[in-house]
Amino acid sequence: MATAAAYAYITPEEYLDLEREGTTRNEYRDGDIFAMAGASRAHILITANIAGELRSRLKGRTCEVYPIDMRVRVRQTTLFTYPDVVVVCGEPRFEDDVFDTLLNPTLIVEVLSPSTEAYDRGEKFARFRQLASLREYVLVAQKEVHVERYLRQGTQWLPSEFRSLDDVLRLLSINCELPLREIYERVTFPNSGAQPRLDIL
Repeated sequence: MATAAAYAYITPEEYLDLEREGTTRNEYRDGDIFAMAGASRAHILITANIAGELRSRLKGRTCEVYPIDMRVRVRQTTLFTYPDVVVVCGEPRFEDDVFDTLLNPTLIVEVLSPSTEAYDRGEKFARFRQLASLREYVLVAQKEVHVERYLRQGTQWLPSEFRSLDDVLRLLSINCELPLREIYERVTFPNSGAQPRLDIL
């Protein structure tokens, strides 16, 4: 959800100063600033569902769940960005004592949008792979039931796909399971009118 903004080249330090003073979110890549666009209802629901379910499942463990507003820095590629959901297990490390820029995510989840899907799959994922702490990367479609998980195994990233509401996403990096039915709760898919709902016992 990022579009280029008309800024001259600025340093990472200048970017952080601007970001902390502003009221909008902007991504930073190699000296350029990109304004973050708004999200659809489906995007917001999916993000909230995932963050909420993860927080519930990880309660009492040494993991923290950050939805939307936690900035992540990839120092190796000069990227500052705002993933939809970030999980860090163990001691979180931050850029400085403002504690708003995470350096060591364990899991990153991105909900795909038409304007950012190619970037999330390609360049952004390539940059995220430079994070030694990152163990898992998850992409979630919003117009259909489709979740992709990439699990780090040594120097390889092993892909898995889930396409049914009856599937369960197993997040091995944080030892957690998320049923797709909960990820897509109350999401209406185009041309279907159907809303996935949790079974009530």
